[in-house]
Amino acid sequence: MAQHPDVAIVGGGVIGLTAAYELAKAGFTVEVLDRGPLGAEASWAGAGIIPPGNFERAATPIDRLRALGSVGMPLLASELRDRTGLDTGYRRCGGIEFLHPHDRDVLELWEAEGFPFDQLTGDTLTQLEPAAAGFTGEPYLLPTCAQVRNPWHVRALIAACEQLGVRLRPDTPVEGWHSVGRRVTGVRLSSGATVAAGTCVLAAGAWSETLLKPLGQQPGVHPVRGQIVLFHRPAPRLQRVLMAGKRYFVPRDDGRVLVGSTEEPEAGFEKCPTAAGVNELLRFTTTLIPGWAGAEVEKTWAGLRPGSADGLPYIGSVPGWDGVLVATGHFRAGVQLSVGTARILTELLTGRPPAVPVEAFRLDRPPGCATQQAFRS
Repeated sequence: MAQHPDVAIVGGGVIGLTAAYELAKAGFTVEVLDRGPLGAEASWAGAGIIPPGNFERAATPIDRLRALGSVGMPLLASELRDRTGLDTGYRRCGGIEFLHPHDRDVLELWEAEGFPFDQLTGDTLTQLEPAAAGFTGEPYLLPTCAQVRNPWHVRALIAACEQLGVRLRPDTPVEGWHSVGRRVTGVRLSSGATVAAGTCVLAAGAWSETLLKPLGQQPGVHPVRGQIVLFHRPAPRLQRVLMAGKRYFVPRDDGRVLVGSTEEPEAGFEKCPTAAGVNELLRFTTTLIPGWAGAEVEKTWAGLRPGSADGLPYIGSVPGWDGVLVATGHFRAGVQLSVGTARILTELLTGRPPAVPVEAFRLDRPPGCATQQAFRS
């Protein structure tokens, strides 16, 4: 590591760690600073759904960003396993999404993008997933839907970053910026020390707004609590991810199933699960799968997603400033968008044209100008 890094990344979640890994592979010296343990916030708490995608035909910038993850995540999982010996839990398990009449625009986007999907009959659904017989809506099979196990994925990223010489600094809160004129030259720690860097990247998730304000930006990044219930090997088993609106069932190889998730912006930075939130998920589960009424709940937890005004992330430069980039506001899609976000940051820092137009993700975009992504995982 040089006396000061080429890049200092504020935030050690899946966005910051994936960016650190890709930048280190590109030859940059990198330092990652996080207010707490690495990857222990929304990145750890999520379900790890990787929706299908076709980069060449994706209709919008956010769908192109998602498609980079769909294609790139299996390659990254293989690379991390080869480099560290650690399994991220990636597997192409397939998924079934249940659509309603107001979801016709989703079907149009899928058709335009050209990844495989098939409408299922009731009999076919029952044959594939007997537990899903009580779901409402039209079932569509997504054979290329995949998943990772978030804690495993984060663990492998940390190990790979360490191998590449990335300096990882958990429990190191960043309080502000060091700047000369309109150029950010480093970060100020709560300890009073300064970390100088050629470029700083803000990837602090739900905690990003506080550090954007001194740069004259208040886009409204805010915490949105999401709670999850983990069932211990309920029967009948599931083989595929099931998606019903903003809720999902994610089966793991060991028979456990994650069911989520609530959306609670009113919770602020309180991330403890609540009886009301857990009961809401249990009612949702047993309404759709009555046979699970007696299933064992192994664990519950909550995470704070970084919400944005229009549900889409902020990626790219900070208006009026040099030496600082932002990658935050990924809301429910941090894992699935992490590969594409890291690629964009690497392209920006190496002077290559970004694979996805970053204009759509700029900090000062007009309210409501972005298009919601087709998947709500």
